[in-house]
Amino acid sequence: MHVAINAYFWNRPNSGSGQYTRQLVYHLNRLVSDLDITLVVPQVAEGPTEFDVPPSVNLQIVPTRSGHVGKVYFEQVAFPRVCKIIGADISHVPYWGSPLRSSIPVVVTVHDLTTMLVREYRRSIKARLYNALVSTTARGADHVITDSQASKRDIITHLMIDESDVTTIYLAADKSYNPQSDFLMDMAVHKKYNLPDSYVLYLGGYEIHKNVMTLLGAYTYVARALGEDYPLVLAGKRPEKASSRFPDYEFYIKDLSLESFVRWAGYIEEEDKPAVYRGASAFAFVSRHEGFGLPPLEALACGIPVISSKSSSLIEVIGDAGFALNPDDERQIGGAIISTIVQEDLAADMKEKGLKQAAKFSWEKTATETLLVYDRFSGKA
Repeated sequence: MHVAINAYFWNRPNSGSGQYTRQLVYHLNRLVSDLDITLVVPQVAEGPTEFDVPPSVNLQIVPTRSGHVGKVYFEQVAFPRVCKIIGADISHVPYWGSPLRSSIPVVVTVHDLTTMLVREYRRSIKARLYNALVSTTARGADHVITDSQASKRDIITHLMIDESDVTTIYLAADKSYNPQSDFLMDMAVHKKYNLPDSYVLYLGGYEIHKNVMTLLGAYTYVARALGEDYPLVLAGKRPEKASSRFPDYEFYIKDLSLESFVRWAGYIEEEDKPAVYRGASAFAFVSRHEGFGLPPLEALACGIPVISSKSSSLIEVIGDAGFALNPDDERQIGGAIISTIVQEDLAADMKEKGLKQAAKFSWEKTATETLLVYDRFSGKA
């Protein structure tokens, strides 16, 4: 079988779609000897020229324009054209952006419907048009893969796709996320990001649906009791300015008098993330909408107690290994953070359960289940 994979996010390994694409390709390539894989990669004039592709994976580079127009052109014209030229049996678009027309079967991974369901992302005409386009293309795909049962329900309800045409395949944490600390290496990472000796961690995006504002409100309860010894570390790319999608965090932190208890760590390199997790006393991630939720799973895999929300897919990820709370209840969230810090027996129990929960997910399983989907449609071109 020959599968062509849309590799638009291949050189963006820090994005969720980029991580998914790379992990899927690496594991399919390693596990399946009779599978030919071709990555179809767009290249813009100012973009990278090196793609770090495994030796046995084929590469097709397609010159294209930068920006939104170039992205749509690549998805709708260039990618399906290349699939036909190279004689692929099936194509896979590992994010919500499949082509309207294709000469071969199309599998698309729709991680979530956040841009469709969260009103702040629907305000511009460009966003509404693109949502309409990708919704139509998803309905026309031969099969849809998604990351969780919660996302599957959304896809069935809002895209009106038949349940039999949607398969849930869970993601996983990389094996580098584990509780085994290299003391000197971890200390070097902590120094690199100027991390305190003890801290509660948030690592993720800062879009409005991530609900970091509520986390900050919850931290007012923690600050009164433990804030000097356990500041909240906000890790991840800091928003440059406030907008409808990004709240004004600086104003809110000041308004809550949390300036002394909140530290911005900024962007964290992928290879440094496990050490940043391992240094935390607890990990807080109370997002309102997630297709899967890799950060909580990565924290569990590192043996860190997780305080999360019962929104969307997160309950599927953490199971009974962490707190799954009302994303609007600041007092409850703050109390859970305090409990994991002061109750050593609770933290130890959460660590044990977390490691067992994280072990249920693997990229080998993700790749194997994806291959089963491919097998259903190969040879139908």
